Amino acid sequence: MSSGGNASSLPLVGGMPEPTIKELSKPGRRAFNYPKLDVPEEVIEHEAIKTEKAPLPEVSEHDLVMHFSRLAHRNFAVDLGFYPLGSCTMKYNPRFADWVASLPGFSNIHPSTPSHLSQGILEILYILEKYLIEITGMDYASFQPPAGASGELTGLLIIKEYLQRKNLNNKKNIIVPDSAHGTNPASAKMAGFNVVEVSTDINGLVDVKELKTLVNDETAGLMLTNPNTGGLFEEEILEISKIIHSVDGLLYYDGANLNAIVGVCRPGDMGFDIVHSNLHKTFATPHGGGGPGSGPVAVKDFLREYLPGPIVEKSDDKFSWYQPKYSIGRMHGYHGNFLVALRALAYMKLLGKEGLDDLGSYAVLNARYLASVISKSLPLAYAKPCMHEFVATVKDLKKSHKIKAYDVGKALLDRGFHSPTIYFPLIVEEALMFEPTETQSVDTLDDLSETISIIIEDLKLNNQNLNTYPKNLPVGRPNELIPAKHLTVNWGDFELLEITE
Repeated sequence: MSSGGNASSLPLVGGMPEPTIKELSKPGRRAFNYPKLDVPEEVIEHEAIKTEKAPLPEVSEHDLVMHFSRLAHRNFAVDLGFYPLGSCTMKYNPRFADWVASLPGFSNIHPSTPSHLSQGILEILYILEKYLIEITGMDYASFQPPAGASGELTGLLIIKEYLQRKNLNNKKNIIVPDSAHGTNPASAKMAGFNVVEVSTDINGLVDVKELKTLVNDETAGLMLTNPNTGGLFEEEILEISKIIHSVDGLLYYDGANLNAIVGVCRPGDMGFDIVHSNLHKTFATPHGGGGPGSGPVAVKDFLREYLPGPIVEKSDDKFSWYQPKYSIGRMHGYHGNFLVALRALAYMKLLGKEGLDDLGSYAVLNARYLASVISKSLPLAYAKPCMHEFVATVKDLKKSHKIKAYDVGKALLDRGFHSPTIYFPLIVEEALMFEPTETQSVDTLDDLSETISIIIEDLKLNNQNLNTYPKNLPVGRPNELIPAKHLTVNWGDFELLEITE
């Protein structure tokens, strides 16, 4: 079966391309031994039971271990290289936090354990809640949402329930910037709201004049990231807050970019009523590939009774679960992803107040330095000083050399760097979004900027065609059109489908 890349790019084993697990398969080989059956055998007859043997590779344990080890070595990871993915905050994750989360008292406890037998667990959530509300400027929080998008939906459902109980059923519109993450309008629609788009001005900020024309008695609220998706701080946030609150709307803070302002300023002080935080981003839990994640939602005092429950409360030095009176209901089984929350608390304790106060400042410093050196090779989308991330564009290179952001990202992969985020935000043509985070050294930032400069200069001098990159990785550039048009969810069909250039 073709992987979609060039055969010549496969890693070499003994001078030859490494064999696939299917090529290693020999009839009769086994990587396991089942114990002898010590109970009566029962024949189960059902139409759903398959009668033919699954066509799985037959390999030895050694071959199986080598196969998965080789696959693991193909993966790019935070531990192996620089992830400048804008809007993702792919920072280094301290092993200390992983060690804490692996302690048996935490990792082996069942989520149904009664509260009087899990006081330590409840205390951890209680302490972390206090830290989060101090960092965000809110009053109460719930750890139910398992990720950022779930946190968004939670916030929107809270807004909806609150407005309905206030008999403000006319409020059906949620305003979302045109630069927002796609999950913002999606969450608003899932919560039953209409989505109203507000434009970004030439400086990369919310067009406040347009916002004033969009706000009316039907406005339920505004979803906003600050700094925004372009990496710029919304300087008129207090005016924006005043505009929304003037019609009894609520402000929702998308915590995707919280990393830029930790220890510097707080969403609650900007006028936001609801905040979700990505513990797996800002507070350094390994993420990617679908998990793990945690997107706790914090609210101002008047919204406490709408939080998804149960939440932790303390009385007479005892911790217990409390169900808010008007709770929107559960957003996750049990109490959210506890071990992710635990890692976040360990990370906060590791840094201490002094470290947390510096977190955002160093993230911004790294981003502004990287922007200053990369701008010598690639123009920036906006002239204003960035916060924790910035957007560059290759639209001019596309016109002069037919080179796209996609091509630059692939060329970087060939030189040991993960690609930055490409084609986002959508309002920037041929966008490349970089976020170095505070954990990268100036040497790494210089290496990345020098590599980009080499790629661009090589392109200009030799008119090199970058659409053949990457050339030296296990998988080259797959044909993305075929799987997009012909979704394959069955292994048998997938085995027959050749995805080639």
